[in-house]
Amino acid sequence: MATFLYKLGRLAFRRRHFVALIWVALLTLAGVGAASAPAAGNTSFSIPGTEAQKAFDLLEQRFPGMSADGATARVVFKAPKGEKMTDAVNKAAVEKTVKELGSGSEVASVADPYTGHAVSKNGTIAYASVKYKVSGMELEDSSRDALKAAAQHARDAGLTVEVGGDALNATPETGSSEIIGIAVAAVVLVITFGSLLAAGFPLLTALIGVGIGVSTISALASALDLGSTTSTLASMIGLAVGIDYALFIVSRYRAELAEGREREHAAGRAVGTAGSAVVFAGLTVVIALVGLSVVNIPMLTKMGIAAAGTVAIAVLIALTLIPALLGYAGRRVKPTGEKSRLLGGGRTPKNPGRPNMGTRWASFVVRRPVAVLLLGVVGLGAAAVPAASLELGLPDDGSQPVSTTQRRAYDLLSEGFGPGFNGPLMVVVDAKGSADPKAAFTEVGDEIKGLKDVVTVTPATPNKAGDTATITVVPRSKPSSATTEDLVHAIRDKGADIARDTDSSVLVTGSTAMNIDVSQKLNDALLPYLALVVGLAFLLLIVVFRSVLVPLKAALGFLLSVMAALGAVVAVFQWGWLSGLMNVEQTGPVMSMMPIFMVGVVFGLAMDYEVFLVTRMREAHVHGEKPSQAVVTGFRHGARVVTAAAVIMIAVFSGFIGSSESMVKMIGFGLAIAVFFDAFIVRMAIVPAVLALLGKRAWWLPKWLDRALPNVDVEGEGLRAHAGPGGEKELVRA
Repeated sequence: MATFLYKLGRLAFRRRHFVALIWVALLTLAGVGAASAPAAGNTSFSIPGTEAQKAFDLLEQRFPGMSADGATARVVFKAPKGEKMTDAVNKAAVEKTVKELGSGSEVASVADPYTGHAVSKNGTIAYASVKYKVSGMELEDSSRDALKAAAQHARDAGLTVEVGGDALNATPETGSSEIIGIAVAAVVLVITFGSLLAAGFPLLTALIGVGIGVSTISALASALDLGSTTSTLASMIGLAVGIDYALFIVSRYRAELAEGREREHAAGRAVGTAGSAVVFAGLTVVIALVGLSVVNIPMLTKMGIAAAGTVAIAVLIALTLIPALLGYAGRRVKPTGEKSRLLGGGRTPKNPGRPNMGTRWASFVVRRPVAVLLLGVVGLGAAAVPAASLELGLPDDGSQPVSTTQRRAYDLLSEGFGPGFNGPLMVVVDAKGSADPKAAFTEVGDEIKGLKDVVTVTPATPNKAGDTATITVVPRSKPSSATTEDLVHAIRDKGADIARDTDSSVLVTGSTAMNIDVSQKLNDALLPYLALVVGLAFLLLIVVFRSVLVPLKAALGFLLSVMAALGAVVAVFQWGWLSGLMNVEQTGPVMSMMPIFMVGVVFGLAMDYEVFLVTRMREAHVHGEKPSQAVVTGFRHGARVVTAAAVIMIAVFSGFIGSSESMVKMIGFGLAIAVFFDAFIVRMAIVPAVLALLGKRAWWLPKWLDRALPNVDVEGEGLRAHAGPGGEKELVRA
């Protein structure tokens, strides 16, 4: 592989005009496709195999036009102090608002508080329920604007009005976070390279790759039913790996120049060596993202595949466009250790013979491997302790900041009707095979009334055929509580007994039940997903490093860093530690998607650092250095680059911590702390300590396996054939 990539790098360097033209053409083509494609407004959301989804599908069949999975809104009214909602003036204002709410084209129905018994016992709070024909993801902005306008008109009449439900949910804006990440990346790259031009290449190529990837997703969004979150994930991951991969190759190019190689050969060697690491690092990210399909949530599968496509584009750009741009730059890109004149180049260094920080740190670790290893493992183990108390769930309006209307509506409903009122359960009774459907409906209602934690059970509402009915159950506890989850399971257990007695089936659905089912599905998929991703990556790394112990160490180190990161997430978002610093207003269960999402994204990024750092050690070892010296050599060339890449990633992810959305805030914090743990503790401390302790055994591989594995030559041993006699053909003054 190294030989092929060496030739590819030299070709791109020589044919730079042609390569640049191809990428500009692809970017233009993707942009035109995105601009001319129809808007993607019908994004569906389904959770195959869950009871809640089966109930939704049944309702669509038996209650046509009901829009069971349609968006909902609750417009909550509170009377001024000393007044009641039943007063004539307040009642007239509410009825006018209800009429206004029902005028929208996407509105399926509006329930009047006074005819639907939706006024609290003390008469101070009432609510109007709005049901839409489409889901919250499909709802037009005009419908949301009309909802907000109706609420404002009621406020103008003197009432306190707040709006809850999923109708107002919108994808959070992340543009400012990306800008902050790019700005920090620019600063880090300038410091790393000491050159504005060299620092600009990774940013430029990453933006081109993200532009092509996101534009392609936008162009295909309507045809493939892709949501806005798909492009958000693709841009975040694409930006991250795009900067990383270009950074690796530019850094290696400058190192080759420092050894005196001619520029075209330096570009070829950079792509042949660092490019090989980029290819395999990219493969691990693709495996992790495509592996999300094992969860069997269509939206998550599409997000993973789209992001994987953007990563593949980032790899191709790093291998071709970077050497082409280096060809354009010529002598303006300096060898390692030299800076541009604008940034202080030409000055005599204070300590010209002093080893760099990476060399000094690696030498210390090699001398004290046991102490460093114990300190790293114990530290991460302590951080992982809170993960034992991990509780999973999906956020609801109760986890929103108190500044939002959704949270205030949630609190008003809890005040007037009890906390469980914010998460009613819908029980669907399918009595099509029953001899007496009405008796089955009555029995189900009676059985549910006898369960703990039930406040209200409405009478069954049958369909026109009389073979299916819905029953609304209001729990005593809030939607995200473990008590409500227990109630859902209790109803389903009762339903199994009733099914045997009445030849009918009982299904529990609604947003609360759906959240519980999604959390369970994600929890069940975590171990298979982890086994698939780590297993495939383990096999890939065996091929890369031609070792059994090095990939095993890489996988175990990753698991340790992920557990520590999950522990930190639990401590902040579930226990409330440092919640004020993170502006976490409401603690509660950790988002159920968080563990599997963290495994997928962080595993790919962690293997980037592992591959780039350890391949340099492997390269030095293959070229004759002792194992301990190879560790120091790997750090001398790779530590600065890996540190820069990690700082950039932490900055990109940390930008999301400032979001008002609790879910986005949690993702940003979790990914940032995971990259910190993995890059600076696992890869920079535990990895060199383990390799120092293992010595030559680290590179052990059974002979039969060595013969069976393909020789991909990531360390560039085959490039010696292109150096001419004595290996000095390329060595000229640049």
